[in-house]
Amino acid sequence: MTLTARAQTLVYEWVTSEVLRKHCGAVAASLVYMAAKTNQDVDMWEATGWLHDMDYERHPSLEVADNAHPFVGVRYLRENGWSEEICRAILSHADYSGVSRDSMLEKTLFAVDELSSFVVAVALVRPSKNIADVDVAAVKKKMKDKGFARAVNRDDIVNGATGLGVEVDELIRDVIAALTARAATLGIAGVAVA
Repeated sequence: MTLTARAQTLVYEWVTSEVLRKHCGAVAASLVYMAAKTNQDVDMWEATGWLHDMDYERHPSLEVADNAHPFVGVRYLRENGWSEEICRAILSHADYSGVSRDSMLEKTLFAVDELSSFVVAVALVRPSKNIADVDVAAVKKKMKDKGFARAVNRDDIVNGATGLGVEVDELIRDVIAALTARAATLGIAGVAVA
């Protein structure tokens, strides 16, 4: 069984929220795209995307505590033989964890986490609900609208691009391409118009 298949199974055991499951799937899709682009281990990166918020529904507290996200999930993963590379990446995506982002996987997970959800939100407010109608300009325009998807931290998007050493526009373009490849499973392939 692939790491990705194991990760998806775990997410479906830990997460009941369809929104959170789709978020994990969107981040996984973005990581697949970025792994392929940079010649990394696609299966490991995709699994990391699936697992990064596996404990958020049960332990949403955003603080350093043994019973908080992402510490609970990482403890479970370590106890069940998941690699330290995946565990470190998951810890590093939370600024408050104190784990620095050093590896390419760690930097990329942080860069695509908030942005993946934001791009999905931009697609869903389109009349067509189709990611094919989303471009960099549309995403950047919505980033300026503080009332839109206000839970998404715009600074994390900008800082994520900086951490990868790319322009924000390039990162947005990559995430749009990644999510387009999985539009049907993410619910952003459009709606039929009668």
